[in-house]
Amino acid sequence: MAVRPIRLFGDPVLRTPSAPVDVVDDGIRALVRDLLDSVEPAGRAGVAAPQIGVGVRAFSYNIDGDIGYVLNPVLEVSGEPEPVGEGCLSVPGLWHDAIRHPHAKVTGIDVDGNEIVLEGEGLLAQALQHECDHLDGRLYLDRLPPETRRQAMREIRESSWF
Repeated sequence: MAVRPIRLFGDPVLRTPSAPVDVVDDGIRALVRDLLDSVEPAGRAGVAAPQIGVGVRAFSYNIDGDIGYVLNPVLEVSGEPEPVGEGCLSVPGLWHDAIRHPHAKVTGIDVDGNEIVLEGEGLLAQALQHECDHLDGRLYLDRLPPETRRQAMREIRESSWF
């Protein structure tokens, strides 16, 4: 369908918890196609529906060329949280150590109602947590230690896109 524009920090849709997908209709199928198209460009590990302006619980991922999506994801994490270098398409140009769990698992469905389970460590675990945060109205900035978050907010205020 289309690579949709990414909503940037300050857009209220990024801070609003997303609604579950109750019915998979043509609109949800079109959203999934747009999410898949929007995550395909190089350098993108995931795109959540709110990042393209849609407040529903859906995201796409692109981890090492494995591209897919999940509707209504439920996140489980394990392991001791640790700082991990992270950025976000909705906060362009910033890169900071966010606190993330080393292992994550997401259970959800596809457009046909079949169960999807994604589980892993490293970039996959980080992406699953990052995208689920978007669906809960959180940004990776919320996972930064206080001093780093203050620095990130200064960088945002000084950025050309803000």
